[in-house]
Amino acid sequence: MSETRSELCARGERAALELYRRRGFALVARNWRCSIGEIDLVLKRGQVLVFCEVKTRRGSRHGGGFEAVDARKQRKLRALAEVYLLTHEATQTSVRFDVASVTTATGPGHPGSLQVELFEEAF
Repeated sequence: MSETRSELCARGERAALELYRRRGFALVARNWRCSIGEIDLVLKRGQVLVFCEVKTRRGSRHGGGFEAVDARKQRKLRALAEVYLLTHEATQTSVRFDVASVTTATGPGHPGSLQVELFEEAF
């Protein structure tokens, strides 16, 4: 049975979170929602708070996930981060916006495995 889009997206978020954890980040919030939208991952390491948009794709035929985070999406993510910071006690000295571009591996050997590429300070 084929994996649904929402299952693939959830798996992509888990893969991105695992990469962040290996890099020493702690999860603060996952799929944080407010009236204007959702932030996929909010992470912290030291005094840095990271807001991460995760884009998961089946293969790279339609470009990488990073390309889907256009100026409109960036404005929305900044607005979401502002709401998050206003509604939470944030003591970080810096905020960063990352994009995690996740693609399914194609070809023999690892069909369906995920490859995560982090774009730190993406915008």
